[in-house]
Amino acid sequence: MTSQLLALSIDATAPERLARFWSALLGWEPEEGGDGTVLVPGDDTGFLLRFLPTKEPKDGQNRAHFDLTSSSPDEQRRTVARALELGGRHTDVGQRPEETHVVLADPEGNEFCVIAAGNTFLADCGFVGALAGDGTREVGYFWSRALDWPLVWDQGEETAVRSPRGGPKLTWGGPPLMPRSGRDRVRFELVAGEGEELDAEVGRLLSLGATRGRTTAAEPGWVDLLDPDGNEFRVRADRGKQAGA
Repeated sequence: MTSQLLALSIDATAPERLARFWSALLGWEPEEGGDGTVLVPGDDTGFLLRFLPTKEPKDGQNRAHFDLTSSSPDEQRRTVARALELGGRHTDVGQRPEETHVVLADPEGNEFCVIAAGNTFLADCGFVGALAGDGTREVGYFWSRALDWPLVWDQGEETAVRSPRGGPKLTWGGPPLMPRSGRDRVRFELVAGEGEELDAEVGRLLSLGATRGRTTAAEPGWVDLLDPDGNEFRVRADRGKQAGA
């Protein structure tokens, strides 16, 4: 069995505060019995959001961000107003004035977009329409094989994959890639398939094009890897049924 996407982790200098922002914006509830820094989706998103503590402030634009969908112009305006009310802000990532999506940042500067109504690419997706990434065609192929998710877009240098069960699309917009400054703040966390030995799954991911990353001392049991574009992710063994998996 292949790995499952367990969570999207986001580094935060104030994890509880950032979790509250995203909980209120997305309508996701904190994990039962947790410390409030893990959010469980209330829809078909299929993976958790985990906010991990860091002392390092954000430096530079993230290579991945959420695209939130809208069913009408009024809904887009309401989502933007709600995000601003919760502590978000407008931000400039080089978008053109004629573009219809609104680019915002959460209280720690992590970018996200509120997409205008009528977007056909995200038409059958939920409120979290996509995790849009900066990446090559090769990395889209890698994640399709790593997660066993089909390619739902493969045009030019742009690729996208999606779980057979639905949920958001994972998209990569092709080169040139943004320069990397420090550690990735947004990362995938995988769990090996049920009954799968961790070493065997790590070996499979390496055979697909991953490379070894740095060792995570704070949370034993994880193996840190890099995808073909150098994006950090990590994988651990299955520990029984996981929320959101």
